[in-house]
Amino acid sequence: MGQRAFNFREIQERQERLAPGHRMCAGCGGSIAVRNVLKALHPGDKAVVGNATGCLEVSTYMYPYTAYKDSYIHSAFENAGATLSGVETAYHVLKKKGKISSEYKFITFGGDGGTYDIGLQSLSGAMERGHDLVYVCYDNGAYMNTGIQRSSATPQFADTTTTPSGRVSNGKPQARKDLAAVMAAHNIPYVAQTTFIGNMKDLYVKSERAIYTPGPAFLNIMAPCPRGWRYETDDIIEICRLGVETCYWPLFEVAEGRWILNYKPKKKLPLEDFLKKQGRFKHLFVSGNEYLIEEFQQEVDRRWEELLKRCEA
Repeated sequence: MGQRAFNFREIQERQERLAPGHRMCAGCGGSIAVRNVLKALHPGDKAVVGNATGCLEVSTYMYPYTAYKDSYIHSAFENAGATLSGVETAYHVLKKKGKISSEYKFITFGGDGGTYDIGLQSLSGAMERGHDLVYVCYDNGAYMNTGIQRSSATPQFADTTTTPSGRVSNGKPQARKDLAAVMAAHNIPYVAQTTFIGNMKDLYVKSERAIYTPGPAFLNIMAPCPRGWRYETDDIIEICRLGVETCYWPLFEVAEGRWILNYKPKKKLPLEDFLKKQGRFKHLFVSGNEYLIEEFQQEVDRRWEELLKRCEA
């Protein structure tokens, strides 16, 4: 899809497809992600919205009511990709038979637990088969809905209920999985990583590209969780900014196999600026634990340099 002008006012005046009054927490990144992704749908276009079990599902859906203006399907933790694959296939069959004439877009949402881990197989299958749908991961870095247990998206040294920091542990020992790179390895038309920066232009533009690029697309959105990350609710946008400026969460896209860096900080900030605003990392700032921040910084630097090389190729 070609580049077109970004009109912030026009976008924000579009119909709200996620109704207010849902039960997401104040300061939750998941609701911000969903609201802005759905804003990328052009006025008048119809969509089928899928949703894996998780925080988003339990907070926006209580049978027979949903917070979505579009058709909505709740699937189990592990099969959001398979569910929307089936719906998209059925749509094309019915359209071929002349039973449906309207045009629909297919968008499914899942948290990192239902995407990086439990739902990875069905997500991979949907991408490999080439279904014309968008899978959106709202990545809050743990199984927040069931008690803040670690997932493979949880960053290194984060304190969770299954990787608690204390006398015998420094939090999660492993670095987070790079799921966007895993999806790019499927050779699908479009993959992007984004979060909430400035006027949401990066999030909106990538959402529109994902929705209107024919074939499978994947969006990975850093969506902070106030309970799991332990921050003041009004700090969410600042935390996202720091995630980008420290290169913990780079903004990039992979379009038809070409890696594109969307933003390079003029002055790369130290990782501790991002970590210190989150209670899940407070143990890293205890005297004697400086080496943990240094180790984390080295991993972030390594991944950043690797991304720069990919984008230069």
